[in-house]
Amino acid sequence: MSQKTLAALRPERTALLIVDLQNDFLDAEGAYGRAGQSSEAILALPERVAPLAKALRAAGGSVISTQFTLVPGPDGAPLISPHLKLLRPFLGTGDFAPGAWGHALVDTLQPADYTVEKVAYSAFYMTRLEWLIRKTGIETLLVCGIVTNGGVAATVRDAHVRDIPCVVLEDGCAAFSAERHDAAISDLSSVGQIAQIADALAALRPTD
Repeated sequence: MSQKTLAALRPERTALLIVDLQNDFLDAEGAYGRAGQSSEAILALPERVAPLAKALRAAGGSVISTQFTLVPGPDGAPLISPHLKLLRPFLGTGDFAPGAWGHALVDTLQPADYTVEKVAYSAFYMTRLEWLIRKTGIETLLVCGIVTNGGVAATVRDAHVRDIPCVVLEDGCAAFSAERHDAAISDLSSVGQIAQIADALAALRPTD
């Protein structure tokens, strides 16, 4: 990926793609918090990302929140993939349910301009994300969120095969371990530009 992506950034054709920064993942009362599944790096993301969301919107860009979703069955129990149930046996009724508090984007980053429900790692899998990008004329995605080696990586790779340029914000993403985050960032350098939030903010500043 050319390092000119940020240098040629057109704010009005750019979206900040926030991957899964939801209450059920981050809040102490959410599904992961109650199960003791968290990390300081993940919890620090909303405050770090918020200034960029504000600056991009002020420059004419948009903010898209992708939100992991567990669709409730008729009895209220979530329709959950076997592999996820094995990895996260604590997930149950009400967790990540559409319209529920836990499913929502964290307050620090509210409101998003667009919300995309997702049922797998990639935000492109069986969602309206690509349609939304094409319909609104978005040319570049600034990608942040969790987890770097999961939802972020899968989404960026799917964007790559769709010829949608991505800038992965290294300090705007996190995983449950620093090692997995670092390995994922290294791998993603082959399909997207890697940058810091400060780099993106600088690219949004008007030039004389």
